[in-house]
Amino acid sequence: MTRKEIEDQIAELKDEYLQLQHNLEKLEYVKGDLSPLEKRLNVIEEELKVLNVALSQA
Repeated sequence: MTRKEIEDQIAELKDEYLQLQHNLEKLEYVKGDLSPLEKRLNVIEEELKVLNVALSQA
């Protein structure tokens, strides 16, 4: 994976993360089921950690 591809993937994940956080706030307000969004946020955080390590090594 090239440095540009890693940076693009990080940007996409950050965008998704922000959208999920916004949705999570809405669901919290209406007392919805938060667990699927929380799980996805955790997965994104782990993916970002891996990509940031790969970026630092690229």
